[in-house]
Amino acid sequence: MPTGTEKRFGGQTRNGRMRIEGGCHCGRISYDAEINPDYVVICHCTDCQTISGAPYRASVPVKTENFKLSGQPKTYVKTAASGNKRVLAFCADCGSAIYSTSLENRLVFNLRLGGVKQRAQLTPKYQGWCRSALPWAMDIGHIPQIPDQTP
Repeated sequence: MPTGTEKRFGGQTRNGRMRIEGGCHCGRISYDAEINPDYVVICHCTDCQTISGAPYRASVPVKTENFKLSGQPKTYVKTAASGNKRVLAFCADCGSAIYSTSLENRLVFNLRLGGVKQRAQLTPKYQGWCRSALPWAMDIGHIPQIPDQTP
């Protein structure tokens, strides 16, 4: 367990891990976790596109023993093209995605980056299922940027 200033959320611990906190949009569900920031990934599979309502989904795995959840998410079990069953957890009130995990053996939870307060510090290290990626999602640097919502 980290000591001293390493206990701060968003701080690196001695073993290269990072303490994070997060939760849903309405605040009904929250969590604390210790993750390895080198495992942040983007998934372009069609299931992630459909379930997230976005061109891809970013997540970071956390071992069960390093994950403390407060609140009770609603779950949905999806069957992947491989036949594997995955539990998807989300807030029943606001719909925020929280995590996914295996149905039978819940050793690892894949936290959805959108709910992590330190998400700006968690740069994805690789992308998966790129064959399913929307062609434009792989290079958006040329699309004009608007810094804030305009009136």
